[in-house]
Amino acid sequence: MTDHLSDVQTLRDNARAHIERGPLTDSYGADRERVIAVLNEALATELVCVLRYKRHYYMAEGINSASVAAEFLQHATEEQGHADQIAARITQLQGEPDFNPATLVQRSHAEYVPGTDLIDMIKEDLVAERVAIASYSEISRWLGDDDVTTRRLMESILAVEEEHADDLLTFLKQFGVTL
Repeated sequence: MTDHLSDVQTLRDNARAHIERGPLTDSYGADRERVIAVLNEALATELVCVLRYKRHYYMAEGINSASVAAEFLQHATEEQGHADQIAARITQLQGEPDFNPATLVQRSHAEYVPGTDLIDMIKEDLVAERVAIASYSEISRWLGDDDVTTRRLMESILAVEEEHADDLLTFLKQFGVTL
């Protein structure tokens, strides 16, 4: 056995010592309360994105709107999945997910911008995705090895947000929008 690994009996003893902590062991190195607060901001971001994408889905009009509206709906569904994953992680960390609609927009990193037409909606969604990408990248780096599970969750969500941004940019290029 190497010096940096605990012996099996020590692992067993430590697991029994604080059983009330559930998945949180002494090896958890992050500031749990701060992680929960940051995750609640990410939760708010995802929920605001769900609402914005849903509005854009229903408001999309014009000759090219069907494929864009379908993409908006897909993105809304994926953002809801992200919100659910984040809320589940908050509870795993023995926190409470904050779904309070009265403070949702203030806690969100992304803005809720309704958009005036199809192109404007796509642009606003792209801006929001770019905000999420920057934010989730920072969160992942901040977590580092102190909370690997949360970091991996945020990295998996980040990958989908990058796909969303690419989808939206592709639409803008297809419509001949110069950026």
